[in-house]
Parts: sequence; C-alpha cells; structure tokens
Amino acid sequence: MMLNIFSVCFLLAAAPAAADAGAPQASQPSTNRATVAGVVRDSTGGAVSGAVVLVRRTARAELQTLTGPDGQFRLEIEAQGDVVLIVRAGGFAEHQQRLSTAAARDLVVVLAPATLLETVVVTATRTEQRLGDVPASVQVLTKEEIQASPAVIADDVLRQIPTFSLFRRTSAIAAQPTTQGVSLRGIGPSGQSRTLVLLDGIPFNDPFGGWVYWTRVPLLSVDRIEVTEGTTSSLYGNYAMGGVINIVTSGPTRRTLEIKPQYGNRATPKVDFFASDRWNKVGAAVEGSFFNTDGFPIVAERERGSIDNNANVDYRNISAKFDYTPSDRVNAFARASYFTEDRVNGKIGEVNDTRWTTVNGGIRARMPDNSDLQARVFVDVERSHFNFLAVTNAATTRNIVRLATDQHVPTNGVGVGAQWSKAVRGSNLFSAGVDWRRVDGDSQEDAFVAAVPTVVSGVTQAATLSVKRVSGGTQQSLGAFVQDIFTPAPKLVVTLSARVDRWRNYDGHNLETTVATGLPTANNRDSIPERSDTVVSPRLAALYHVSDRVAAWGAANSGFRAPTLTELYRQFSVGAVTTRPNDQLGPERLVGGELGISVAPARNVTARVTWFDNRISNPVSNVTLTATLAQKRNLGTTRVWGVQTDVEYHFASAWRVSGAYLYDEAKVTDGGVANAALVGKYLAQVPKHRGSVQVAYSNPKYVNVALGVQLVGAQFNDDLNVNFIPVATLTAAGYDDSTPAGLPGYAVVDLTASRDIGPNLQVFVGAQNLFDKIYFVQTNPSTIGTPRLVNVGVRIRFAGK
Repeated sequence: MMLNIFSVCFLLAAAPAAADAGAPQASQPSTNRATVAGVVRDSTGGAVSGAVVLVRRTARAELQTLTGPDGQFRLEIEAQGDVVLIVRAGGFAEHQQRLSTAAARDLVVVLAPATLLETVVVTATRTEQRLGDVPASVQVLTKEEIQASPAVIADDVLRQIPTFSLFRRTSAIAAQPTTQGVSLRGIGPSGQSRTLVLLDGIPFNDPFGGWVYWTRVPLLSVDRIEVTEGTTSSLYGNYAMGGVINIVTSGPTRRTLEIKPQYGNRATPKVDFFASDRWNKVGAAVEGSFFNTDGFPIVAERERGSIDNNANVDYRNISAKFDYTPSDRVNAFARASYFTEDRVNGKIGEVNDTRWTTVNGGIRARMPDNSDLQARVFVDVERSHFNFLAVTNAATTRNIVRLATDQHVPTNGVGVGAQWSKAVRGSNLFSAGVDWRRVDGDSQEDAFVAAVPTVVSGVTQAATLSVKRVSGGTQQSLGAFVQDIFTPAPKLVVTLSARVDRWRNYDGHNLETTVATGLPTANNRDSIPERSDTVVSPRLAALYHVSDRVAAWGAANSGFRAPTLTELYRQFSVGAVTTRPNDQLGPERLVGGELGISVAPARNVTARVTWFDNRISNPVSNVTLTATLAQKRNLGTTRVWGVQTDVEYHFASAWRVSGAYLYDEAKVTDGGVANAALVGKYLAQVPKHRGSVQVAYSNPKYVNVALGVQLVGAQFNDDLNVNFIPVATLTAAGYDDSTPAGLPGYAVVDLTASRDIGPNLQVFVGAQNLFDKIYFVQTNPSTIGTPRLVNVGVRIRFAGK
C-alpha cells in the first residue's frame, strides 16, 4: 500500500513538470539567430562521437544535441547574451565553459581524463550524469585499469571491486556458467543473478537462468565498466534488485585495427581483435576473442581420484557492429554476435556446450522539441547442453562415477524498450520509459538408472536410460518507469523514480515418461497453473554538495526479482548434491537504504564511505532437504547490511594507488515455513570481509607496471553453515587445522608489466595468483580455485586518418 501511495504521489508531482515541457513558451518571434558549432576531441586528438552537448541559459530550457562520428556538433539558438556550453561523454570529465553567442562557432572542446567523481556515467540514472552528482554508489573501471589487469576473462577483471562476487569464487576459466550468478554486496548469492548485466545497454544475462557467460565479453574493445551497487529496480526492473553492471564497448572509428595475441602456461592461447572503419555517415566494426586452455584440476589433490581430470574451456566469440548517423539528430546502431563454448568441468565424461546467437539494434534521436528518444530491440537464440555425473564413492577413492542426467536447454528470448527524456527549465531532467520481454525455454532431460556406474577407474561403461523429462515454460514481463532529476538549489540534486512491472509465467509443464513402459510417471504434469504478479518499485535519493570537495547523499530503495525459468523448472547437480526446481516460487522483494559521503581533499585524491541496509522478503535459496538433496524455496526474510569504503590517489603524474574494503553481514532473519533452523544463519557464499589494493605506475617511455591484491574472508558453503573442508585436506594445502566450518579466507596477488615499442606495438606479461595460493571454492568434494596463470603477448594497434 505504501508503495502504491508513493507511486501515485510521485506521478502527480511529476505531471506539472511534464506539462510545462510540452506547453508552448510565450516569446516574441525573432530572426536574430546564432550558431553554436564545433568539434569534441579527447586528449590525443581523436574525435569523441556520441557526446551529449548542451547549451544552457539561466531559467531557460536546455538545448541538446549529440556529436557525430567525426565529433562535430551544431545547435541553432537565439542570439541573446551569454550561454553555458556543457559537454558530457561517458568515461571523461564533464566540460563546461561560458560562451558569447557572438563567438560560438568553430569551437574545439578537448575532454580531459577524469578523476573518479568527475567521470560521466550513464548507468545509474539511464542518462549522462557526472558521477559526483549521482546519489548512488557507483564504481567505474576505466580502459586503462582493464588493460592493466592480467585477467583474460571479464569476471577476473571485476574482482578488484570488493562488492562484486560470483556464486562460486573462482574464475570463469574453470567454473560452469550456471554457477556464475552475479551478486553485489552479497544480495542473494546463487547461480541466478540478482544483478542485471548489460553490454552497451542490452541485457546480457542468460535469459533462461540469469547467470552470465563472462567469456562472451569482448574484453579488448571494452571502453569502461560501470557498476551501480545499490538496487536499481526503479529504472531497470527485474534482475536489477542487487544493482547493474554495464559493460560499454568502443564504437567504430576510422581505419582502426587492434590485435592482441597471447600465450599462457597450461597451454593457454588467446587472441583478441578489433577492426573498424567509417565511411562518412556509416561505421562498421568486427570484434572477437578465441581462447583455449588445457585447464587445471579443480578437486583438491588429497581428495582427487581417477575420474577427476582438468576443468577446461574452448570458446569463440565474434561480433559485427554497425552504426548510421544520417544527421546530428539521429544515430542508429546494430550488432550481431555468435558465441560457441565447449568446456569440461573436471570429471571424465562431462559435457558443457553452448551455442548462442544474439541480434540487437536501436536508435537515438533528438526530437523537434529538443527531447531525447531512445529505442532498442534484442533477440537471443541459445542452445545449451549439460550433463551431470554422480560420484558413487565421493568420500573415498573417487574412482566410480555414473551419468545422472543429460540435459539440452533450448531458449529463445526477445525484448524491446524505449526511453524518452527532456531537460525542463534547466533544473529538471525528466525521463520515462517502457520495456517488454518474453523468454521461452525447456530443459529436455534424460535421467539414468542410479545403480549403474558409467566410469569405473577411468573406464567408461554404458549407462541405462530411466526417465525422459521435458520441463519448461514461458515468462513474459512488461514494465514502465518515470524519473525526475531536479536541482531545487545549486548544491542539491534530488532523484525521484518509480517503476511498475507485471510478469506472467505460463505454458508451464513437466512431461515425464518412464522409458521402460512408455507411461507417464507420478510426477508428470501436462500443464502447470499460470502465475502472474505486479510490483511497484519506487526510489527517493538526494545528494548535497557540502562544499566543492565534500558531498553527502542518501537513498531509500526498493526492488524485486521474479524467479527464472531454471528455478521454476530445471533440476541440477553440484558434487554429490542434486537441487530440484520449484514451480511454486514467488518473487523476491527488497526494501533498503543507503547513506554515503564523498571527499576529495585534493584534485587527485578521492575517498568514499557508504553504509547500506537491505531487507529481502521471500528470497529464493537452495534449501537442504537431505545430505544429497536440496530444493529451491522462498525463505521468509534475510537482512544484508554493511559498510564499504574506497580511496584513490594519483600522484607524480605516473602513479595511481587505490584500495577498497567491504564489511558485509548477510543473515537469514526468518526461515519461512518449515525452515526455522535457518534463522540466524549466514547466507552461503557471502564472506564478511573483502578488500583489494592496486598500485600502478604508467610511463609509456619506460614501463607500465600494475600490482593488485585481492583479499577474501571466510564464508560458508551451505545454508546450514555446517559443511567443512576435511582437516587432512586443509593441512595438505598449507592451512591451519583449526580452521572452522566453511571455506577459509585467502589472499592472491596479481601482477602485470608492459612496454611500448614504437607507436604501434606493446609487449606485456601478466600473472594471476602470482604466488600460486591454494584457495577453496566448495565442499563435498573440496574444490579449489584458479592456480597461478602466467601469460605473455603483444598488443598491435594501427589507427588511420
């Protein structure tokens, strides 16, 4: 009820502003016009396309345009007095200058590299805004920071942000994608993400299960990664309950070719490439990655048996991008991508194959009333094949394994969205949007007889098919949002937003047949009842500039997440534990708040502290039923609260030092029906302490060096907080035998060094987990994370005129 009241009040309050935006302005006709025109470049002289250019007069609505592919812009205004020119482009510092309308032609605007708070971001408010004016906790990884990382896959780059974690704390090099659900600040960790991941504004999460294939990210062409850490459902709806990660890639530029071949230990070659060109109003680019590795064993050495082998992956990812800019008012884009991945998850006979085609496109246009309209459409066609093996003697010699389930998961998804925004009287930026999405998928499963081993001492034997099962359905969602960012006083920025979402699960089914008889089993259900729900997600936030060096902000948030098709219909196994789906799951809901302060005592120093407190009702969790069986269930409530800090310091022109820390307490406060034993337990896979430190020296004349340290505290592996690593396994890995239940904490060190050889060539060497630290990822069996990975390579780049 409170949410509905808030939504209605906000809509009523926003209506006058919207009416003013559309109302005719009383003015005297004038033929005295002036032109504001010029070009926007970066510090190297390269054109900056797609930058937002605004011309503002006091107490008047802003005029706005976008720079074209050549960085050019042009606006016609009334020739009356001075104006303020504002230029915003993602990843740069905001540029402002006062102009006389009599001298506003042939301008050259050079955008400077930004300190953290000066950086322009687009994700937190779905529009270009200076980070220091955003009342939210936002992290930005720049292109330079990404290149300074030794990581070869995107999730390992993101681990330098302590609030970022995946369900299993190991790299996507070895982890099955269904365990790669994203969590920010420990909001509901599981294989299904509570965080929306975008690639250039297009949803990137797996449409069937919500997890993320990090191997699909074209890392070489990534310009920056923006991470909004608080709930953002008021703008993005489903998946964004825990925040948003937006991966922004570079667009086509004139005659550009970049190739990055490298080779690492464990027979690990990788090639990244990016090529593009422009022909007047049209741009095109092709980008991709090819990667293969022999991998490494993931079961701890002391528990390893003859059925355990290396976890490895072989993937190919290629995309073609196009854009068309017929005028300074319109820009259109399109992308087509194909991804293929084949991996083994560490046991003989395992299969994990994926083929994924995605096509998307959109348009951004400046309307006659100077408002901004954006529209996007995307289509996903995914085909995945998994099998799950059960180890019969997992606690002893691990030499007998059987095929438990073989799954094929065809998924089709389609979505559209539109967003409109308009600056009103210089102090308000009003926006509204709508989006729709449909996902259809099935888990086509073959279940095999439990008593027949498939592999004994490394020798494959025949498996006996027992049951055939087809489980799946369709999920459809529709959402709409409104937002107003206004500045009631020069030092105060207030953000009001609200979104309503309605979704429907239908065509649910569990078709299950016994192979021997051809008859339906007792679990056969031709039709599962349809379910639907509606949620309103409001947000109120404000930021106050105490001075030009200190800002304080706060926000009251709400969010939600609907269960995915995999939680509703697909079962899976991890180690010795099988987890069943639950078609009766309801949506998760979150209510929370944040308070933060940012301090910049000098231009090159930034420090931030943020407190957050989130209460989640009906969270979906893997609930233990027996030692080998779990089920997806809604709990009563959980509370996730904590404090995060980060500091960044640039000095002596070449040095950058940064550090971040997260204290995160995530507990079950109400287990719900039949789960009282979970009250007071910590959420699985959420460490209480996480931190990182980076030190970088960059001098292209001599050398670029970056050192990173990641620290992860102890965490529990299961919902009951009782699973543990056996003492003998711990001591064999160098840990103290007094380590309590759960997964012990650890620290790893990363190092990179590079040297420019001429203008077009760079050589580099990188090492992840430099000291080869053994750290544990899960129990039963005890699995370990990524060992030391060392890679050497070159980066070759040519850019034409």
